[in-house]
Amino acid sequence: MNPPVNPAPPGDETPLLDAYSQAVIAAVKSVGPSVVSVEVSKSSQGGNARGPNRRRPQRGGGSGFIFTPDGFILTNSHVVHGADKIEIVLADGQRHTAELIGDDPETDLAVVRIHATNLKPAALGDSQSIQVGQLVIAIGNPYGFQATVTAGVISGLARSMRARTGRLIDNVIQTDAALNPGNSGGPLVTSNGQVIGVNTAVILPAQGVCLAIPINTAKFVAIRLIAYGKVKRSVIGVGGQNVKLHRRITRVHQLTNESGVLVVAVEDGSPAEKAGLYEGDVIIEFDGRPINGIDDLHRVLTEERIGVKTEMTVLRGDERRVLEVKPREPQPQSE
Repeated sequence: MNPPVNPAPPGDETPLLDAYSQAVIAAVKSVGPSVVSVEVSKSSQGGNARGPNRRRPQRGGGSGFIFTPDGFILTNSHVVHGADKIEIVLADGQRHTAELIGDDPETDLAVVRIHATNLKPAALGDSQSIQVGQLVIAIGNPYGFQATVTAGVISGLARSMRARTGRLIDNVIQTDAALNPGNSGGPLVTSNGQVIGVNTAVILPAQGVCLAIPINTAKFVAIRLIAYGKVKRSVIGVGGQNVKLHRRITRVHQLTNESGVLVVAVEDGSPAEKAGLYEGDVIIEFDGRPINGIDDLHRVLTEERIGVKTEMTVLRGDERRVLEVKPREPQPQSE
């Protein structure tokens, strides 16, 4: 007769936790200490009993995460843009006044900084390596509830959304990990505890359609915000998304890249239109550099390209064409 099996001690739920739960718990333990609450105050004009032009403060906020040991924090541009005062509340409850380092509304990203010790930066992953169906965890502060965790999967890649400036943000990550007001700027994390996106938007009235800026884009933007306070760039006037190239095409044209940028929109009067670029073309090279995706195109469209004629190679059907394009400065947005 076998001896009786001793039951698990009261309160020990470890045997009940499946691999999914364990993965979420491990990721939250790893990244949770890096997640912060971002509180902002902005002044606005409005009438009241004391006079029609009295300025009244408006309060708002969102989330963010520490990404360097010396206090640099990533968040969304729309969370801190135009703020008069920014305060950061750490995971342990400490409160610090933050300095706005740089703000890029065109990618809805911003960097702020606090001066504090013993900070734990989040590990940044590679958003090009993620796959549809992959488990992801969102951590943030919706409606002021600190360190709220939701989990889901990557629902889609290469999505597009418009920033508040009207610019199309391409290659956005779609997830069904629930986001709510206050989650903006928080990290989207893989099961191994690496940040692969910055949560930024919920599509209403749909349920379970949430979007995040890929971390590869965020890395590129953050470096420039820290260096210059803004992102210096040029534009050619296209909307696009990443697309895989057929192996036959890569062999025929002896291409080193396996993907490119599918042109889904061309702005009227833009450098792209003047160069003869059409919807359906696939951009594969710019100034001799392989273009594997939107991030590559953003990287080459620097301030130094403004007004400089540059060769751009595209695929039009099975045909390879070289166009000459002259990037311009972004057009100012009308209020």
